This record gives sequence, C-alpha cells and structure tokens, in this order.
Amino acid sequence: MSLYQRLHEVQQPGGAPPAGGATPPGGAPPSGPGTAPPPAAPMTRRDPVMDELRHRIHTHLIEELGPILYDNRLSGEDLRRRVHESLLQTLAAERAPLSAADKAQLIQEVSDDILGYGPIDKLLRDENVSEVMVNGPNMVYVERGGRLERDNTSFVDADHLRRVIDKIVSQVGRRIDESTPMVDARLPDGSRVNAVIPPLAIDGPFLTIRKFSKDPLMVDDLIRFGSINAHSARFLQACVVGKLNVVVSGGTGSGKTTLLNVLSSFIPADERIVTIEDAKELQLHQDHVLSLETRPPNVEGRGEVSIRDLVKNSLRMRPDRIVIGECRGGEALDMLQAMNTGHDGSLTTLHANTPRDALARLETLVLMSGYDLPVRAIREQVSGAVDVIVQLSRLRDGSRRVTHITEVQGMEGDVITLQDVFLFDFGMGVDEHGRFRGHMKATGVRPKFTEKLADQGIRLGPEVFATTDMGRKAVGRG
Repeated sequence: MSLYQRLHEVQQPGGAPPAGGATPPGGAPPSGPGTAPPPAAPMTRRDPVMDELRHRIHTHLIEELGPILYDNRLSGEDLRRRVHESLLQTLAAERAPLSAADKAQLIQEVSDDILGYGPIDKLLRDENVSEVMVNGPNMVYVERGGRLERDNTSFVDADHLRRVIDKIVSQVGRRIDESTPMVDARLPDGSRVNAVIPPLAIDGPFLTIRKFSKDPLMVDDLIRFGSINAHSARFLQACVVGKLNVVVSGGTGSGKTTLLNVLSSFIPADERIVTIEDAKELQLHQDHVLSLETRPPNVEGRGEVSIRDLVKNSLRMRPDRIVIGECRGGEALDMLQAMNTGHDGSLTTLHANTPRDALARLETLVLMSGYDLPVRAIREQVSGAVDVIVQLSRLRDGSRRVTHITEVQGMEGDVITLQDVFLFDFGMGVDEHGRFRGHMKATGVRPKFTEKLADQGIRLGPEVFATTDMGRKAVGRG
C-alpha cells in the first residue's frame, strides 16, 4: 500500500478496511493446497487513490497543453521535456504526500499515457517482447522467446484501455466504435495492431500487438537464429534475384511477414517495387518502393478499397515487382494472372500448413473471386504462375523454422507436381532444453528452374544441393 493511500485512509471517518494486497488482521492470508490463487492474480491489484490522482493530473495536462501535443514542429525530445515540466508543476500543486517511489511511478505512468500508449508502453520498448496481448484491463500477456507468459501490467479500467486503443487507431486514420467494433491498424514502427471492443468483446476491449524490431531482421539474423541455413538462404536469394514467383506459406505467428521482408531485401535496388498490404508492415530498404494500403468502408459503408482493387491498380503502375502482404480472398486470381502475364518475381504469403495445402488454399481463394472456373483451369494457372513455395512452422519449442522449400514443377494429368528441394530434419531430435536440434538439409534434387537461373547468369554450385544424411543417424552423432 502506498504512503498516499495510507494517509488517505487515516483521514476517512471510522477508518477503512485494508486495501487489496495488505495482510488482514489475525495473520497472513490463507494459503495451502487447493486454496492458492493463480500466480498472476496479485499482480493486477491497483491503488484506487493513486489512480484517481493520476486521472486528475492527466486530465489537467491535456487541458493545459492541448494542441502542443499534436504540434509536428516540436521534436520528440522537446515535447517530452515540456510534458515533464508541466507534470511536475501540476503534481506540486496537488500537494499529495507521496513517497519518492510513488512519485516516480506516477510521473512515469502519466508520461506514458500522454506521450505513449499507457501501461503497455514499457512492453513495447522491451526488445525481448515480441507480442503484447491485452485480454481486458486487468489481464495482459506477452510473448518472450516464443513462450506466452502473464505480465503484471494492468489498466485502470476498460475506459482507460479504450482510450489507448482510440489513440492507436486514430494515428493511421481509422476508427473503432460500436458500429465498427473491429479494426486492424499499425504503430508508427510498423507493428501490427488488432483491436476488438464490445459488444463483440465480452470481457472488455481486446488489444493484440505483434511487434516488429526497429531494425528489420536480415538473412544473416535468420541464419543465426537457425530459421534457415546458409545454403537454403543462398538458394532463396537466387530465386528472388532470378525473378521467380515465390509464395511464403505458414500458420499464424510462424514468421511469414518477417521472411517476406527478408526475401524482399534481395530485390535489386534498380527495380520498381509495389507493396500491397492491409496494414503496412513491410520495411524495404530500396529507394524505389511504392507502398499501398487498403481502406475500410466509412460510416455509410462506402469508400472501401480492398487488396483486390489495389492489385488491379498496381498493374497500371509499371511495377517490376509486386509484393502482396497476404492473399486471403479473390485477389489471388488477379495475383496469379499478373504472375502469368509478365510480372515475374512477385512475392506473397498465405495461410497453410504444408506446401500441398498451400496449393489447395490458392485454389479455394481463386474460387472466392466469384468466377465459376473449372478446377483444372485454376490448377494450370497456379502451376504456371508459382515457382517456389517456402513453408514456415512454429515448432513446439517456440522457434520459427523454414521446414520446406519446394519447387512447383508443373502438371501431371490433373495434379500439380511438387518436388522438395530443402527439408527440415526433425529426425535429429531435441536437446536437454527441449529445443529442436534439426536444421534445413538439401534433398539432393536440383530444381528444373536452375537452367533458367543459369541463363540469367545466376549459378548455384553443387555444394548448395549436396545431400546429407537425414533422420536418426544424426541423433547418434549428437
């Protein structure tokens, strides 16, 4: 209990019962088998008196500073300094008997609310946190090292959380209200944001933020993490430079966007690139990049611009490369037609569990375009357009690995034939910490398109496709 709260309770007529977290009269709180609360329960307790003081100071600062908070002429450092000065003046005027620790905490919380995103601001600054999941004002989970864990962060109430959500979505020109209770947005650094509010969210507003590092991961980082190895990375680089059409497939949270960003970094700097996304996430370093983003409908239900609309428009923008953040609807047909009509070297992602499933999902997405096409015609489009499928998986140990690099060879009858070029070796088992020992290994098969790459001066040496033993033999050597 804070000093300010203890003094406040002493001043109340007849005293007040101890606040949550204080030891009740007569000894320690009950404990024992079957009675212990969940480990994170005590973390969500907040000091109501401190919250009231924080709210008063926050409201006063908003009224006092007003337009200064949105003045683009002020640098971030100048704005932070002015907020800090006003905060100290307001706090002194309150004459609240705070300890040094309470005062520092109050200053930090109010600063985060005004300049950042409230209680989760410190989690967004934490480089070890890859995802922030807010399941209501009193329950926050984070992902660290691929594992979910509950954090001691909490909001004052649902209104406090809602204000943070409104601040995030308004920065990218979107809105969330009872008529539009779901929204996809992004933070200034490209981190992906999804928010759901009542009446769809039963237990209060839900907020999910998938963070992206300030410095985008490069291929050397993926090799260091064990997501791919040097030979498979060299192979993928040759595929992108050689203008092969690549589909990145995987489940939710498997790292598809990260890998797509890495593959996009291989595109030569002298090519014109058009990126198309629901919310801008790709961070390309090339100069000649045109980023397009979808737009939801307005209050009247008009003005929506879908990915399919953007794909059609991008064909008139003279692109050398088209990079689609994710195919999830009828735009798959337009993408395949672009790939088949001279826009080689296109990249995209989709949700699927295996390379074969990725082809089936592409067929389904084409049917969602509204055209009643024969299945064979769709498969011919797919086999003619897609050259390589890169399959990602999020493994049981929390790591994200490339498990397949597969060539699409063409049609045999009514079936699209696939050939694995690299596979992840699960047969190497796990170590004492439960992490998979395996890594990508070549199958020894040279894909048919290596001749096409060689014609363009891109040569892959025999060492890239040199096969090694797969499976249990590797376990014995470990």
